[in-house]
Amino acid sequence: MGTLLPFWGMIIVILAQVIGMVITKAAMSSGVNKYVLIVYSNALSSLVLLPCSFIFHRSVRLPFTSSNLYRLIFLLAFTGCVGQLCGYAGIQYSSPAVATAMLNLVPAFTFILAIVCRMEQLEWRRKSSQAKILGTVISITGAFVVTFYKGPIILSTQSPVVLQPHQLFFSPQLNWVLGGLLLAAEAFIISAWYIIQTLVLKKFPAVFTVSFYLSFFNAILSTIYSLILVRDSSAWKLRPDVGLVAILYSAMVGTTLRLSLCSWCLWKVGPLYVAMFKPLAIIFAAVMGIVFLGDVLSLGSVIGAIIIVTGFYAVLWGKAKEEIMMSEESGLESFKSSSEKVPLLQNRAEDVGSSV
Repeated sequence: MGTLLPFWGMIIVILAQVIGMVITKAAMSSGVNKYVLIVYSNALSSLVLLPCSFIFHRSVRLPFTSSNLYRLIFLLAFTGCVGQLCGYAGIQYSSPAVATAMLNLVPAFTFILAIVCRMEQLEWRRKSSQAKILGTVISITGAFVVTFYKGPIILSTQSPVVLQPHQLFFSPQLNWVLGGLLLAAEAFIISAWYIIQTLVLKKFPAVFTVSFYLSFFNAILSTIYSLILVRDSSAWKLRPDVGLVAILYSAMVGTTLRLSLCSWCLWKVGPLYVAMFKPLAIIFAAVMGIVFLGDVLSLGSVIGAIIIVTGFYAVLWGKAKEEIMMSEESGLESFKSSSEKVPLLQNRAEDVGSSV
């Protein structure tokens, strides 16, 4: 029972993420503006997270005198807003399966940024560092394959439920490339977001409060650029259709439930176990995209996803190996310090015995 509940918890987290992508793709395919989706989703998420921050972090308040913390939170919100925009546009031009494949680039990009920001040291002679470098190169290579090689169609449905959006200015191949590049940019931005979030949570370790401020600032930022880009007032009207479902799902399930459940799984079994489930999203997204959206499964997506997942697990193996080595070194140091104290105690006992 120790890992059974976290196992099913992570299955629910991955399913919630993929279902959110599929619903978002369906909403945009039916004509819902992606900028409007982002605004309403962020606004509703902030309303949902506000009571959660009071419930779970009642005794913790954001210090009003810490200007650096507010700057970091605003930078975190701005980074998340840009990443969210790239993600929505990338899904619109490609498919949820490609989006989930590209998300496996996050550990590789995070590793690169951690080295640049001097949050992680690189030791070329260690196998753990070599595995992380090799995994990073493999993952980025897989991303290029997914983006620039679509290949022949392996599996498709004859009667899709929702039609693909008709693009006037780009061919389907260019749409696919643009979508892949946007999703790769989203993965890079998410990696930068993780780095900034680490700095924020070190200063203020209240997850729901920070998440509320992020959603709140995201709502403000997305409203500003959406009012500039969306001139049609009818696009802002909410209707009882798949667009409303996408907004409600993103706020209720995609943000609150998934964040809470994923945080609980991180607390129970650690980040390595949680990260192992990410490639499972590719399978779920491919099946749901084909069944519900009429997406096609191409050879390039399969080959690229396999390459990315291989690199993903190489980076994880290197990280796990590094953590084992660090724990062994710390255990050896504690053993040495304790063994140095033993002769002192023995000498003290001998002195006492001789005096008696």
